[in-house]
Amino acid sequence: MNYQEAMEYMEKVGTYGIVPGLDSIRELCRRLGNPQDELKFVHIAGTNGKGSTLAYISSILQAAGYRVGKYISPVIIEYCEKIQIGKQKITHKDLCEGLEIIKKHCDAMVSDGFHHPTPFEIETALAFWYFREKQCDIVVLETGMGGREDATNLITTTQVAVLASIGMDHMKFLGNSLEEIAAHKTGICKPGCQVVSMRQKEAAQKVVEQTAAALGCILTIADAANAKHVKYGLKKQTFDYGNYKKLEITLAGKFQVANAVLALEAVQALEKCGYEIKETAIRKGLKETGWNGRLQILEEHPLFIVDGAHNEDAAAKLADSIEFYFTNKRIIYIMGMLKDKEVDRVIALTEKYADQILTVTPPNNPRAMHAYDLATEVAKVHPNVTAVDSLEEAVELSHLLAGRDDVILCFGSLSYLGRILKLMEKRQTAGNKRKAKR
Repeated sequence: MNYQEAMEYMEKVGTYGIVPGLDSIRELCRRLGNPQDELKFVHIAGTNGKGSTLAYISSILQAAGYRVGKYISPVIIEYCEKIQIGKQKITHKDLCEGLEIIKKHCDAMVSDGFHHPTPFEIETALAFWYFREKQCDIVVLETGMGGREDATNLITTTQVAVLASIGMDHMKFLGNSLEEIAAHKTGICKPGCQVVSMRQKEAAQKVVEQTAAALGCILTIADAANAKHVKYGLKKQTFDYGNYKKLEITLAGKFQVANAVLALEAVQALEKCGYEIKETAIRKGLKETGWNGRLQILEEHPLFIVDGAHNEDAAAKLADSIEFYFTNKRIIYIMGMLKDKEVDRVIALTEKYADQILTVTPPNNPRAMHAYDLATEVAKVHPNVTAVDSLEEAVELSHLLAGRDDVILCFGSLSYLGRILKLMEKRQTAGNKRKAKR
């Protein structure tokens, strides 16, 4: 199996459908020798902030000298981003080797009367296999959706369960109330493990506290209100927390301080589990954390920013950042959404800040909302909206509309931001070549 064949196999697997529950992943991992049982985990669930929190924790652990596995979704640029050790993505060679092994087990499962594992179940099993093969000291694991019935929740060796911000998302699968969704998210908590949660909205907070108490878990609340002397910025932010003074992060967005506080409490919980993490590693890890697609600056004149705000909770955080960073700035949106997200709420929370809105269709995604349908929804509340036919056209048109001191903000589904990153890189390379010829 080569890389192209591996991608074709994963695409084919996606047509088999989904069976809820952990039976398929449990059987697949049993046939692999249960690699997850030989690993230790930090398990992260939540609606928004999972990825950034994972990045902070992983970076700190790496700075402390540990061999750290990372499993993330969705990816921004390239498939192999899903599975990483430190800053290195899984190689095509290792990916193909692991998938060949897993494919044989999947075929045997079908022959034995089991349902064929889903792509996410296969990727999760692949991650467990790879991290065991590479002898990771610890794995920082992000749920795909929910928690209780997520394929990642097969694990039993959780050291710390981390709960990022819980909000309304994936209601079709997780429920229509914050309590129902929180019940799914808190399903990652294991009896007796350390639980670290962001300060949640009241309904979700109650579920978190009840779950931790029922399982005999030590619960720590990471409250961003306890961060002091916070200095916000687009390129650097500093804050004090507890005994730590002038901690520095480079991810933009006011909400990133809250994610960093959550990561800091998770790391301190790991210390209680026997991991040695010095203050120098905490400072270095926080400062060096990078994360694509989260209020990420790609260009400065005009200011071109991409952000994965795709649901109500994330849109509220984005609106807060816009008000803080870009007061009195002329702003142009590039906006692309998936049909199963809270499109009306995202529009309602963000439309008033934009001078012009360009809508796009996220490519190669069956759940994508067509640019013209999105434009129709936006037009109900905003007078200046244009549906464009391609991401290339959106990037070009946004630059024609924007002045040197304006802001272009590209947001919505994470599924298309990787393509935007590549288009901007190509644009900048072409610009540098033109300058060199002068």
